[in-house]
Amino acid sequence: MVTEQPDADGFKHPLDALKFNPSLDQREFERATLDALNVYDPWESWNRRVYHFNYRFDQWVFLPVVHGYEYVTPRFVRTGVSNFFSNLGEVPTLLNSIAQLKPKQAMNSTARLLFNTTFGILGFWDPASSMGLPKLSEDFGQTLGYYGVPAGPYLMLPILGPSNLRDTGGLVTDFVASREVDYLNVSTLGSEYWEIPTLQIIDKRYSTSFRYGQMNSPFEYEKLRYVYTEARKLQISE
Repeated sequence: MVTEQPDADGFKHPLDALKFNPSLDQREFERATLDALNVYDPWESWNRRVYHFNYRFDQWVFLPVVHGYEYVTPRFVRTGVSNFFSNLGEVPTLLNSIAQLKPKQAMNSTARLLFNTTFGILGFWDPASSMGLPKLSEDFGQTLGYYGVPAGPYLMLPILGPSNLRDTGGLVTDFVASREVDYLNVSTLGSEYWEIPTLQIIDKRYSTSFRYGQMNSPFEYEKLRYVYTEARKLQISE
């Protein structure tokens, strides 16, 4: 049996398997293609360099650390850690739900905080989801978009991945707000014990299913940029 060898860039001839729908109108196809490419990206040269840095950092550093974390940590412990940090994430969701005048979401986040912190023992368990209170997510980038602030240029952040100018400002604001609220004194403890923010970073990557190269396409940069842009539009419109 002959095993196909991947190309030098790691992709296995994706264009060979490309199929077209003959019933698709050519103009519609061209318009959809242009929409995918028509994302405001004036810093594309820089963004592509950061994208390739993230690709290699993920491959050589981040994922090996995550695999080691999975190897030495039982699944129920990893689940508890993810629940704990997810519970902390209810704080910016609550603040931004209030800022967007969404009382139902604010009440949902408040209830999740109360139930998971008390019955879930500081958030290591998630009884709120079993009680019909779904996990929601709101951030300050969404809040700015909700009030009509444009996304601005697309921006690929080192390690953090795809963003834009508006959402990057939102990340900073949410980070400062979380530190000021300092729910469960995690920010204070994190300043004294580097293990806490390190574990939070590892858990964030562990909980994120995206893997660079998983699209098996030489056009992954364009696809990722388009998917992120459209996903943010949907999140803001909810």
